[in-house]
Amino acid sequence: MMEIFFETKDVFQLKDLEKIAPKEKGITAMSVKEVLQSLVDDGMVDCERIGTSNYYWAFPSKALHARKRKLEVLESQVSEGSQKQANLQKSIEKAKIGRHETEERTMLARELSSLRDQREKLKAEVEKYKDCDPQVVEEIRQANKIAKEAANRWTGKFSNSGKL
Repeated sequence: MMEIFFETKDVFQLKDLEKIAPKEKGITAMSVKEVLQSLVDDGMVDCERIGTSNYYWAFPSKALHARKRKLEVLESQVSEGSQKQANLQKSIEKAKIGRHETEERTMLARELSSLRDQREKLKAEVEKYKDCDPQVVEEIRQANKIAKEAANRWTGKFSNSGKL
């Protein structure tokens, strides 16, 4: 379909394309409208309504400019990515300075790992006994008291006067 536009460099109406496309490019007449609409939606073919007619066109220069813009965007992304990679590589090299793999360093890393595991186990144990914590129990009592007062307020029961 694009070849029809690029070869003729002309403006067409839908009925013209429905006649030309099956003859020249072998596109079935039933799918010309769908193909054309998808090309318009993708921005590859321009469409303008003039009066009661829709006119369609696409010129090779527009496609070339679109590809050039896309290429420029992709090249800038590649250069940003390579620059980021170089910066990260420098950071890695800086971090490696003074971090020679020694027996002492290995031993300290193991100790750090075991201490982290121990800390996680202790956190889990504290979490298990959290329900018995006096501070948590007091917070629950306060929340219950507030909820009871709110319920009494809505039901019309007042604890101060003892009346309904």
